[in-house]
Amino acid sequence: MAQERHDSEKLADLMRAGQDGDKRAYAQLLAEIAPIVRRFVRRQRSFLDREDVEDIVQDVLISVHSVRQTYDSERPFLPWLIAIARNRMIDSGRRYVRRAAHEVRVEAPPVTFSDPDANLGQAEYGDPEELRRAIGRLPAGQREALELLKLKEMSLKEASAVSGSSVAALKVSVHRAVLSLRKTLKKE
Repeated sequence: MAQERHDSEKLADLMRAGQDGDKRAYAQLLAEIAPIVRRFVRRQRSFLDREDVEDIVQDVLISVHSVRQTYDSERPFLPWLIAIARNRMIDSGRRYVRRAAHEVRVEAPPVTFSDPDANLGQAEYGDPEELRRAIGRLPAGQREALELLKLKEMSLKEASAVSGSSVAALKVSVHRAVLSLRKTLKKE
């Protein structure tokens, strides 16, 4: 009890000095209160991971720094510190509940989407030679638009300049070409 009172008085002295602008005393105060806060959080929230405890400790230290001018040097320091720590633990709990309400934890995220239709592999596209022949049977405008935009990967503006067609005409041609290819390749 006497040791605790002595420690609290020492911390209060460091805080007063910090409030008066003594940077060394303030740095020492933060270094000395970090383990106190850490023990307090571990006792109160024994179920938390080490990283979560450290997050709360950092929140407390930031809060102490932010509200250091509100400390009344006539009052004991530790109750003031513990009140801040309790408030930060409550805030942490609220954040956890909000996050848990909107997130689903998974051990390993899926590599791709869970919908089998979204996981099309290259093998499912069929014969490349058949695709070349189908592209060759397209009308000239559709074939040119498809080659410029999809195969050569030009922008609409670049393809328009090369082909002399408008951007809108290129969009329509590519759309029609893709539809035509889908129909042709499904039949064969």
